[in-house]
Amino acid sequence: MSRKGVGLAAFDRSRLTSAQFASHGTSLRTTNAEALETQMTKFRSLVQQFAQTHAKDIQSNPSLRAQFARMCAAIGIDPLASSNSSSSSGGGGSGGVGSIWAQMLGRTVNDFYFELAVRVVETCGATRSENGGLIGVKELRERLMRGRMNGAPEITEDDVLRAVGTLKPLGSSYAVIKVGNRSYVRSVPKELSTDQSAVLEAVQVLGYVSVSMLMVNLSWTRARSQTVIEDLLGEGMLWVDKQSDEWEYWSPGFMLSGSAG
Repeated sequence: MSRKGVGLAAFDRSRLTSAQFASHGTSLRTTNAEALETQMTKFRSLVQQFAQTHAKDIQSNPSLRAQFARMCAAIGIDPLASSNSSSSSGGGGSGGVGSIWAQMLGRTVNDFYFELAVRVVETCGATRSENGGLIGVKELRERLMRGRMNGAPEITEDDVLRAVGTLKPLGSSYAVIKVGNRSYVRSVPKELSTDQSAVLEAVQVLGYVSVSMLMVNLSWTRARSQTVIEDLLGEGMLWVDKQSDEWEYWSPGFMLSGSAG
């Protein structure tokens, strides 16, 4: 009994079925994407209505301001990003650099962050000789709070971080970095090496380090320990105390707070 081979018609049907499945899958993805975009558009509209209704509260309440910013980020809106890039060059408006803050809340909250960014730059510049261009976010916020005018909104660490974010167009000079479990604002155009980060993390705990401490605790050679310390000294991130038998290298913040006390 002979067996019949598979005919061309069977291959054609198979290709047709595969094409139909592919077409159906594409249609479903398109439909789902359109539905999601519609939902996001409605949600953005609700966010804008909320922002316009509660503009004064968002400006004056730092907790609400932070929550609103996180909500914007969750739906793909960078509140401080310029809106001009997404609009045509011939569009109307205020004629200046705009942002979601400005569109939703007017200039008040938008100006708050950019004015805060200016003060961040001023404070980082004024303290660079003390800390080598590396200041803790907590300390920076405290300095900014001391310098604010009466009746000005409270400044939170979240506000400081967002203000630093507005400085990105200036390049790599301003950035938030982590050293150990603390956040710092770096205002010098230089990345910390792994060794420098390790030394600064140790200084956080004890206030100072020495060459022998690094050799014993990190198993570094004397040359390696001395090199990284000299680099940090040169950047102003460590100060030397020559009164002990072995020189100690201190955090400027510890030495200044000690002398103030």
